[in-house]
Amino acid sequence: MRAYENILYEKKEKVARITFNRPKSLNALNTALLTELRDALGDAEADAEVRAVVITGAGDRAFCAGADIGELLERSSTEASEWLRWAQGITTYIEKIKKPIIAKVNGFCLGGGLELAMACDFRISSEKAVFGLPEVNLAIIPGGGGTQRLTRLIGKTKAMEMLMCGEQIDAEEAFRVALVNKVVPADKLDSEVDELVKKLLSKSSVTLGILKDAVNRGIEMNLERALQYEAECFGHAFATEDAREGLKAFLEKRKPEYKGK
Repeated sequence: MRAYENILYEKKEKVARITFNRPKSLNALNTALLTELRDALGDAEADAEVRAVVITGAGDRAFCAGADIGELLERSSTEASEWLRWAQGITTYIEKIKKPIIAKVNGFCLGGGLELAMACDFRISSEKAVFGLPEVNLAIIPGGGGTQRLTRLIGKTKAMEMLMCGEQIDAEEAFRVALVNKVVPADKLDSEVDELVKKLLSKSSVTLGILKDAVNRGIEMNLERALQYEAECFGHAFATEDAREGLKAFLEKRKPEYKGK
């Protein structure tokens, strides 16, 4: 692993923890941070010891307040579009990694920050967090997947309101519209995420990867093809050693011992 300047990266007890580390700019996204994020995600994916990934922001004010506007203004429209296609590749990569990824949202989660969080498998929020895609207030639109993932997560009606009005919503509203999985007091955020990680580590890692793939790929298919793909994924899961262990453990009324194979 190389040294990082814009993120903190730690691997401990089968969990990789990635922290956006630009607190003075509310962890705003620039090319350097996103490049380091992509590198850290690649390391976590390749490391067989890592079973889950947690992404958060340094400090207690922001998960990530969005793109670095100063850097964005330096680009032409063509350059900005190309840069966003590159950034979209990182959010897509988050979805494709066959390990559960949790966004621990501890403050402002806006613009590109929300786009990154929406690509994660879980979003656990502090009650102090706020969410939004405010790009329209700057006469631009979300370009890191926001118009598409928000609509898929919460439905067109509420998504259009958030996108066109550009207003922020609090954590309770984010939970009400199913943008986040859970909202907890700020001092309980770490323990809540740790509890979720504990649950995930008790499952078969290979099965979780197959399940994540079935959901993320299947949602883009028509129902008939998606059901076919689900059956194919079931076959892949059923063929694993862990499936045999899980089924045998159930019949023998004991706790399974999964090996991720």
